[in-house]
Amino acid sequence: MYCILLIEDDPDIREVITDYFTAKSEGQISVDTASDGEEGLTLSYENTYDALLLDVMLPEMDGFEICRELRRESDVPIVFITALAAQRDMLKGYALGCDDYVVKPFPLPVLYEKLNALIKRSKGLVRTPMLTLGSVSLDPNSGRVYSMGEEIFLTAKEYSILKILLENKNRIVSREKLLLSLWGYDSDISERIIDTHIKNLRRALGENASMIRTVRMRGYIMEEKNG
Repeated sequence: MYCILLIEDDPDIREVITDYFTAKSEGQISVDTASDGEEGLTLSYENTYDALLLDVMLPEMDGFEICRELRRESDVPIVFITALAAQRDMLKGYALGCDDYVVKPFPLPVLYEKLNALIKRSKGLVRTPMLTLGSVSLDPNSGRVYSMGEEIFLTAKEYSILKILLENKNRIVSREKLLLSLWGYDSDISERIIDTHIKNLRRALGENASMIRTVRMRGYIMEEKNG
């Protein structure tokens, strides 16, 4: 059984999401709710949650502030649910460490499946082979990533990009494929978001950053370093 925290100031949205998740999961997902940022942050500190659904525009403390605070000590999956569709707001959310972004109005089944996938990945519930290239390895079962023998910590999107690149090692992966794989047919998502995640991923890989190479006008390729 999973427990999620929904921080949302609109009572109708709180009720709809809570009812849907409870019914869809047949009681296997419970939902705690908070109507403002301070209450939500307090609950997140007092309890252990499997994921957070977090509105951006909140009374007392906005979602960006909450995300920033939580990421100082927690890697719990965070999904923003927001009316802010501007690209700069999405980039800010990802930079602060959120794992996904859903723009209102959103289909409840999509939100449910996104959250389920994030929780399962964070719990390592899907058994698949280790992905390795040189001194970079990704364990899809535990969600752990290693570079030069040291564990590194990625957001869900950075993790997903690295996984796709490792699954297609030594082959070019187009930006279009990455966009489609990570965001689906969302016409509001720009390739700039992919570039931002690649930049952050390279930074996390440290000395292995050069393994991800940009192929002009085509996309990215991950290759083992020479020498």
